[in-house]
Parts: sequence; structure tokens; C-alpha cells
Amino acid sequence: MKKFDVVTLGCKVNQYESEALEKLFETSGYEKVQGKEAADVYVINTCTVTGQAAAKSRQQVSRAKKKNPNAKIAVIGCYSQVTPEEIEALGGVDVIIGTKHRGRVIELLEESERLGSTINIVDNIKQNQEFDELDSSTERDMTRAYLKIQEGCNMYCSYCIIPYARGPISSREIDNIVEETQNLADKGYKEVVLTGIHVESYGKDKGKEYYRLIDVVERVAEVNGIERIRLSSVEPRVITDEFLERYKDTKKGCDHFHLSLQSGSDTILKAMNRKYTTAEYKEKVDLIRKYLPKASITTDIIVGFPGETKELFEETMSFVDNITFAKIHVFPFSRREGTPAYDFPNQVQGPDKKQRAHDLSLKEEKISEDFLDSFIGDNLDVLFEFDSSQPQFSEGYSTNYLRVKVQRDDDLINQIRTVKIMEREGQVLKGIVI
Repeated sequence: MKKFDVVTLGCKVNQYESEALEKLFETSGYEKVQGKEAADVYVINTCTVTGQAAAKSRQQVSRAKKKNPNAKIAVIGCYSQVTPEEIEALGGVDVIIGTKHRGRVIELLEESERLGSTINIVDNIKQNQEFDELDSSTERDMTRAYLKIQEGCNMYCSYCIIPYARGPISSREIDNIVEETQNLADKGYKEVVLTGIHVESYGKDKGKEYYRLIDVVERVAEVNGIERIRLSSVEPRVITDEFLERYKDTKKGCDHFHLSLQSGSDTILKAMNRKYTTAEYKEKVDLIRKYLPKASITTDIIVGFPGETKELFEETMSFVDNITFAKIHVFPFSRREGTPAYDFPNQVQGPDKKQRAHDLSLKEEKISEDFLDSFIGDNLDVLFEFDSSQPQFSEGYSTNYLRVKVQRDDDLINQIRTVKIMEREGQVLKGIVI
């Protein structure tokens, strides 16, 4: 029996797609490698969101070759979609697939072996607007599952390569979403995360009368066995009174929103081609907490964007003080060839970007700890997902995505229990089951 390994870089969407490919290999009679053993087939699911991500993708190809020089190698995903010629130049790659047709990987690997040559099927992503159907309903880690509902992005932020890698928006048929959700529930999953490249665009490619994101939430909530629904990253514009009323009424929507910010300076937001101001962003945060008072808001912020002066960076530092964030993911700006921002004037120097990332990260650590501390003494409903690295504890996540641990009890895994929070240990809350 041939052995395979799928190596994943990048976002939750990539993770979902890799799980679907693993299922595809296993149902085709392949065996997944265990530990550090070599595989007969390697699939590298790449990322290209930053220059570093692209470099890591190339490194993984080299590692696969070293593990087994005779292995068949397929490189797929965003990096191969944007620059397939760089993948070919690496040598030793048998199949190159972009962000479409991933379900053909086994067929193409076998054809490449028969022909003795490399097969490259990367095509023009803008000419293919169909949703690439992949089912990742595996039987692993049966607590929380990612459910891809949407592909592509039409926003074209000036710094972002993703629209060029993933193409225009395409939405999964809602009946297929519900069917996979039911499969997940039947396998014991209690929580699903609706994910995609730009999830709030769901349905917009299918016309005004088609379902939208909140309709998907409501349909998924009707599936017996699913007790929690979480959203991946969303844009501020999706947050409205109607959305939040319907979301809350499902009784299953989690009070955690990863609400994209990217900068706390209106000048920089405009240069980024973001579609909101800081004032509008704060209005959306306030609206969320009107309906869901304990909601956690997490976000991403890019520092050192071209044209960001010290004064504009200080605007970001001040703005985050006005939002009670649960967590901020801080990224120094990474130039990506092929995006408008690559050629913008007034590029910020590396040491300045590094210092700003450091300064904001220090602030973020304090903000995150303060947010966690605000829940000491409260009761939180926790879905227990794993045993802690500390053998005496079991851990899981609250509805608002706070990590919580209690004294270990093997019967807790994949159960939702109410926990009284007693203290904070670093970035984890500690409590007792009541």
C-alpha cells in the first residue's frame, strides 16, 4: 500500500482543503504516514500571502525530496496558482495544480508516473468561477470542524495577492453545505466554523435572490447535533442589526468575531483600499456588543504599510485602546509582487517595521490579558477539545473563544460544560466545572 503525506501551509481554508485531500487519498487505498516516516507521495498545499510563506512552500518541496528522492510530489494551492513557473524551476515536482481542480490530484499523479513527465494544469483563475467541491468530513478530532462555504475574493485590497491566487467569488450550493454539516453531526462534531476566503460575499455571485451568509448560519443551525456555529474572519460591513438579530436568534451562533481591521489610521485604510473608516469599524464593534455583551473581538493589523509615518502608526496605537480586543494578530507589511502596494512610494524600512510590530505586540499582550481577566468570576460554557500538555488538565474553548482548562476528566472531551472561571494563567483561564 502506498503511503502519502499532505503538508499544509497557510490559512484555515488550506487546512480544510488538505483534510479533504487526505480523505480522498484514504478512500483511494493510500495510507497516511505516521510520525517522521517517508511517504511515497507528497502533496504540498502552498501559501503565498507573504514572501516568507512562499519561501516556506519552496522549503517543503525540498524537504519532501530529501525524505524520499523517489517520491512523487504534487504542489498545489495559492503559490503554485500565482507563480507556477517557480514551482517548475525547482525541479523534481511531478504535478502542479493551482487553486482549482485539486480533486484530480491522484489521477494526475498516476498519469505523470505513466508519462514520466511533469503535468501542470494551472489555468486562468479569473475564467473559472465554479466552486471547487471538496468534502472534508473526516473522523478526526471530533469536536470542531471547518466547513468551507465560499471561495475567492473581489475586494482587491492593495496589499493582497489572494484575489489573484483564488480568483473571483464563488459560493457553495447551500444544500451541499447542509449535507456536509449533517455528516459532521452524525460523526459527533458539536461545532462548525464557516470558513472561506471572503465569507461575507457568500451568495453574491448567484444573484440577489440567492441565500446570504446569515441564511447559511440559520440553515446550519437547524442541523440536529450541531450546538455551535462560529464564523471565520469577516469584514465590518457584514455586521448589521438584522444580521445580529438573526444570528443571536439561532441560539447557536458563537459570540466571537474575527473582524478585520488592518490599520487604525484612516489614511492607511484608504491606501489599503479597505472599505470602511475607523469610526465605522468602532460602530460595528459597539453593535456586536449591544447584542452579545461578552463577545470577543479579534483582528489583524498590518504595520509598516507604505506611507505609514510615525504619526500614522500612533493613530493605530491609539485606536486599539478604544476597542476592547481579545487578541490582535500583528504582521509587518510584506511586499508581494503583482499587487499595487508593491510599487507604492514611501516604503517603510525593515527595522522600522520590526520596531512597530514589537511595540504593538507589547500593547496587544496587555490588552489580551486585561480582556481575559474581565472574565474571572464569570461562568462560561466550554467545549472540551483536548487534554492539556499538563497531564492533570483538560482544555477547551468558550463560545467567545477563550481557552479554558479544568482538572482533567477524560469524560469531558467533546462535551460542553459550564465552568466557573477562578483565575488566569498566562493566556489560559482556569476554572472548575459546575
